[in-house]
Amino acid sequence: MDPSQTGAGGTPGGVGAFFGGLAMLIAGSYLLLTRVTVTSAPWLFYGHNTFGLSLFPLMIGIGILFFNGRSFVGWFLTAAGALIIVVGIVANLNIYFQPSSLFDTIMILGLMAGGLGLVARSLRAAPPPAKSP
Repeated sequence: MDPSQTGAGGTPGGVGAFFGGLAMLIAGSYLLLTRVTVTSAPWLFYGHNTFGLSLFPLMIGIGILFFNGRSFVGWFLTAAGALIIVVGIVANLNIYFQPSSLFDTIMILGLMAGGLGLVARSLRAAPPPAKSP
């Protein structure tokens, strides 16, 4: 094999195994994600709804930026307020796995594990083919 021709991960060969494993991994991940339900919960802090309170830094920062667009405090409060809101939304998500048959679950997890194995194997250097006399 010509040294200038390399496969997956810069190693000789393994391109077919890489794309086959990648397809298996994508299919298994898709099937898993279609069986997951994501809901949100109330944004509570010590039993009180605090979403409105988390808007204060954002609103104050935006107000300061309208007054002076170069204000470090304004940019800091705006960024901190946006970050608080995003973290609060993600922290209050509930994720549930929908009921599935055991066969479906094993197929999904098997596709993902097999795909990861094939991708990992394809990135290893393949041994050189044995020369025949």
